[in-house]
Amino acid sequence: MKQTKRGLTAVLLCGLLVLSGCGAQNTAQDTSNTGTVSSEDMTATTVSTIDTAEIFSDRDLAGTYDESEAIDIQLNGNTASCDSNSVVIDGGTITITAEGIYRISGTLTDGQIVVDAGDTEKVQLVLAGADITSSTSAAIYALEADKVFITSAENTENTLTNGGEYIAIDDNNIDAVIFAKTDLTLNGSGSLTINAQAGHGVVSKDDLLITGGNYPITSASHGLSGKDCVAIADGVLTITSGKDGIHAENSDDLTLGWLYIKDGSFTILSQGDAVSAMGALQIDGGTFNLSTGEGSASVEMTSSDQFGGGQRGGWTNQTTTSTTQTEEDSTSQKGIKGENTYAINGGTFTIDSADDCLHSGGEMAIAAGEFTLSSRDDAIHCDDALTIQSGTFTIPYCYEGIEGLSITIEDGVFDITSNDDGLNAGGGADSSGFSGFGARQQDTFTASSNCFIMINGGTFTIVSTGDCVDSNGSLTINGGTLALTCNGSGNTAIDCDGAYANNGGDITTNDGSETNPGQMSGGRGGMGNQAGTDGRGGVRGQDSTAASGELGQTSGT
Repeated sequence: MKQTKRGLTAVLLCGLLVLSGCGAQNTAQDTSNTGTVSSEDMTATTVSTIDTAEIFSDRDLAGTYDESEAIDIQLNGNTASCDSNSVVIDGGTITITAEGIYRISGTLTDGQIVVDAGDTEKVQLVLAGADITSSTSAAIYALEADKVFITSAENTENTLTNGGEYIAIDDNNIDAVIFAKTDLTLNGSGSLTINAQAGHGVVSKDDLLITGGNYPITSASHGLSGKDCVAIADGVLTITSGKDGIHAENSDDLTLGWLYIKDGSFTILSQGDAVSAMGALQIDGGTFNLSTGEGSASVEMTSSDQFGGGQRGGWTNQTTTSTTQTEEDSTSQKGIKGENTYAINGGTFTIDSADDCLHSGGEMAIAAGEFTLSSRDDAIHCDDALTIQSGTFTIPYCYEGIEGLSITIEDGVFDITSNDDGLNAGGGADSSGFSGFGARQQDTFTASSNCFIMINGGTFTIVSTGDCVDSNGSLTINGGTLALTCNGSGNTAIDCDGAYANNGGDITTNDGSETNPGQMSGGRGGMGNQAGTDGRGGVRGQDSTAASGELGQTSGT
């Protein structure tokens, strides 16, 4: 088993993000303590979901080659020439059969580079002014080797293109311009343009690593796809994709399909998710300019009785606008999506998404970063516990700003304008509340009574049509400065269903709800004694049995 798989297996956090003060090179932490991490314990600045120490080898990172050992392959129209016995040329098909360094230059108008070496051998393809087109298959096909390196040589421009269809040449479903059944590393300092008129840009059925280079990628499907992992140390990636921009997924082993980004520049326009991982996701740095679908303002935001104005409880009362859902309607169009543990330790993020900007199906921890987030749904959504240690968050346009089963905020600067709640902790399921969009995708929470919001510090400016701060459980404010403006009828600046305590926060509201949260319009319990069915409660209303000044406690389960 390779180092990347071994390292990941050792530190997958089983649903708990472990806070670490180890610096950039995060290592495995003790996961024996699965209890709640208190604010006093949260003194570290990074969060580890993946053991990053052994992902990239020295050769991965070098991006260079020994010119004295390079075997030259000269492409010439519909064929090629080479003096080595380890290179077999059959018309436009050039097959490399042994370990070594192969420098490729020239133009191949319709052909393919095939790597078919021993399963313990490493093969490096150095692209030095290469232009390869395959009308019916992958331009580069790594069939067999221990690992294949594709190095874009310094000061060179290279292009790989598919002609628009894939015709089977063996038992493998070859559906990418670069298709590898092996570990694959893209590196170097040159430029590699990838045009996938059909299928994906780059696929590895094992590990996909990128450590340097410039990659303009246009693909009909995913831009980059790795089965076991996608790991990026550096590089400039400009991706336009018909599905996900960067995709990691292993449906056979849920400990794999993980994604790690250390650094780099990413400009992605995708019709699916910009960045997606079915396994753990960790980002330690980089610059991200991401757009999904037609962006956040592509559909008019609405505030219906079911969804808007803070009244998002009760899926039992929800009706959809259409009985037919197309494949396009069901496409996930999130900015950065992780279905497992999720950690961001730094970076600059500008995201304009048709769905959530940042979305986690497990726990999420954000230690640092600069975020400008515009979303047709939630700017930040977490199905489980969300922890924010620091960062700058500018959210000018969204349905809900920050949403999680529970939310703990240690510090940060937050400027949020939302059509519904600015901060929301709740149970059950919700709809986005955007014209037709919520009917096809629902954000779900684990059924739990442990929803809460805890604010220990930070600066918050929230302008909301719904509630500015809304907890379906308890709300505790231990510090921070909160300026809250609620512009929605029937909503309040502060609303909670459970216990409320302000132990030191500096709070100003436009409706006086800082002294009586939720009582301007009633709590989120059911109407009268009626409970909702989805964990969020039914229609907003104060429990008819509650004493004066007491919140209704009839939230659904």
